[in-house]
This record gives sequence, C-alpha cells and structure tokens, in this order.
Amino acid sequence: MSMVKLERSLSLWEVTLMSVGIILGAGIYVLIGKAAGLAGDAVWLSFIIAAIVASFTGLSYAELSSRFPDAGAEYVYVQRSFGRRPAWLIGWLIIAGSVIGGATVAIGFANYFAGLFGTAVIPVAFGALLVCGVIVFAGIQETAFFTIAITLIETAGLVIIMAIGLPKFGEPADYVQMAHGIEGILKAGVLIFFSYLGFESIARLAEETEEPRKNIPKAIVLSIAITTIIYILVGIAAVSVLPAEELAASGSPLADIAETWLGQESFWLLSLIALFSTFNTVLVMLLSASRMVYGIADERALPDVFCRVSSKTRTPWAATLAVTAGAMLFLALGDVEMVANLTNFTVFAVFIAVNAALIYFRYNRPAREGFRVPGSIGRMPIIPVLGILASIFMITNLSLEVLLLGAGLVVAGLIIQVVMRQFEKKRF
Repeated sequence: MSMVKLERSLSLWEVTLMSVGIILGAGIYVLIGKAAGLAGDAVWLSFIIAAIVASFTGLSYAELSSRFPDAGAEYVYVQRSFGRRPAWLIGWLIIAGSVIGGATVAIGFANYFAGLFGTAVIPVAFGALLVCGVIVFAGIQETAFFTIAITLIETAGLVIIMAIGLPKFGEPADYVQMAHGIEGILKAGVLIFFSYLGFESIARLAEETEEPRKNIPKAIVLSIAITTIIYILVGIAAVSVLPAEELAASGSPLADIAETWLGQESFWLLSLIALFSTFNTVLVMLLSASRMVYGIADERALPDVFCRVSSKTRTPWAATLAVTAGAMLFLALGDVEMVANLTNFTVFAVFIAVNAALIYFRYNRPAREGFRVPGSIGRMPIIPVLGILASIFMITNLSLEVLLLGAGLVVAGLIIQVVMRQFEKKRF
C-alpha cells in the first residue's frame, strides 16, 4: 500500500459543479427531440418523473457515501454488506463500464471533431484519451478546473436555448398537451432518465473532498436538483420555439432552435459545445474508473501497484495509466457501438446492488449520524426499494444482445477473480 495519499482539496461547490457537468453531458442535446416526440408539449413533466426516479438511487448513494467516504465507493458499500465476491463483481462492472464508455464517448468526440475539421476519427479519439489521461494524472485540482470550466460552457449552451425559448412562453405551445397520453409521458421519462446518469461517479471522489461525510451527499442532492431545474426550463423553451413533432424529427433539435436566432452559425456553436461536453464525459469516466481501481486495490482486492499514489501529483498513477490504456485498446475495435450499451447494463446492475446494500445496513447496522434517506416502514427504507424496482425495469428494457453481452461481462469478471485468487495462493 502507498504511504502517499490522495489530495483532499475539493470543496462542496467544486464537487457539486463536477457532478452537474457529468449529468448534463451530451445526452440532453439529442434526447430532448425524441422525448418531445413521445411526450408532446408536456415534455417538462417527463423530466420531473425522470428526476424523481434518479433520486431514488441518488439518495441511497448520499446515505452510503456519508457512512463510507471512500474512493472505492460501491465496492466498499457492497463489500461491507454482502462480502468480497459480490463487491469485486460490482467494482469490475464499474471499471469495465467506464473503460468501454470512455472509448465510446471518445469516438463520439472524434466524430464531432471530424465534422468540424475533416480529421480521421480513430487518431483523434486516441489523442482525446491520451490528453484526458494526462489531465487526470496531473492532479485532482487540475481535473476539477477542466471539468468545471466545461460545465460552465455546457450550461451556457443550454442558457442560450432558454434565452431563445422562454420569452416565447405560452405563444404556440400547450404545456399540458400529451402527444400520447400518460403512456407517452412515462416512456419519455424512461428515455430522459439516461440524461441523469453520472451523479454516482462523485461518490468515488470522497477521499479527495473536504468533509466528505457532509459534502458528498450534499453534492449528489444539489446536482440532481440543479440539473432538473435546467432540464425543465430547456424542455419548456424547446417546445415554445419549435413544435414537438418537428423536434422529434430532428437529429440535432437544440441546434435547430439555436438556428432560429443565430442562423447557420449555430451549427458551429452547438458542435463546439458538444465537443467540450463529450471531452468532459471522457475525462470524468477516466477519473472515476481510476479512483475505483485505486479504491479496490486499497481494499487489497487488486495488486498493490494500483493503489500507489504519485508523491508529486497526489494521484494514483498506475490506476490512471491502466484505465487510459484499457480505453485505448477498445478503440482498436473501430466501431464500439455494439458494446456501448454495456455501460447502461453495468450502471443499473450497480444501482441494484447499492440500494440493496443500504437496505442491509438499515437492518443490520443502523447509523445514528450523517445523511439519512427519508421514509421507512419499520426498518425497511422505501426509497431504496423503489430504486431497485426502477433499476430492474430499466434492465428489462435493454435489448437481448446487450443483456447477453452483460452476462458475458459478469462471467469475465468471475473468471478474473478466480485467476487472481489462484495467483495469490501461489505467491503465499
């Protein structure tokens, strides 16, 4: 184990803005059109529904991060409740999902870059991963600076959409008009839910946050609340400018809204914002995965080299190198779209385990201090149960191909665990 520890320097506002940036991502720029097609002018209701569902698991993360402010986050929660083998599997799914997701989003970044500058995709994606890896290694404050700066750029893009649409409030739109009734609102809510993913990554920064038992739960709750307000206002603004059917038919709905004000220049503006947004997502995925690798190694479930911290940058250099190299290897596949949805499988599987861990602790190790999820029947907390049900529902909505790939990923994790145990026995 390393004697040098991670640098504890992130304030509440820094970690909250980082979480907001992760959640905003590039999803809203694409999903709002499809959501408007399902929900009609009442798409803002779907954002509220998705926020409520995301909050079920978000609140569970808040309580568990208050109990266990560790970089290993989910691994620690599950290890303390259900043991090392399930914990390893959860940690493996997070690492694999982040590495695969990082490669996928890097290709998305490279596609935007190619659209603007006519470059080749794979070399640019490789370069994006390399730059992100260097930033993550350079230090947590350096990573926070980039993440927060890009968050402000992302938010500025959405503020532009609000500035265009909100002054037109009430003109052509009927904000309670549901294109496909309640069913359409709910389907749009399921789709929009993916725009809220990312808050869970902040729990892995607990060892680099000041007063993590207080600040990590606050950051999770605040970031979900802030992004919900932004999403609702963007939803209202969008249907105030363009009809829901037109938004649904567009491949770049927010760019079409910006074009009504900025003309053809909006393509460059929104493409640049999307560039920053996808870069930010890659950066945080590598940051999050490296901290999970470090956290698992610190719990002695991975080789000690992965919990070594640079004395100069106070970052886990071996863990950062490993996850960056892993993402680069996936670029060799060229088109990783087939496995991109694996990140969704891993997220929902982890959400089930996290909510189950909170239920376990409420029955077996109730805490008297720290953040506490409200609402219980006896010892049974209601919100984690709803979080489990919501996550199961999301998994059942994934394609059979993704479920099979997810099962393969689980098997691969179990095989790696067996191999590592055999190696340890030979060493000792």
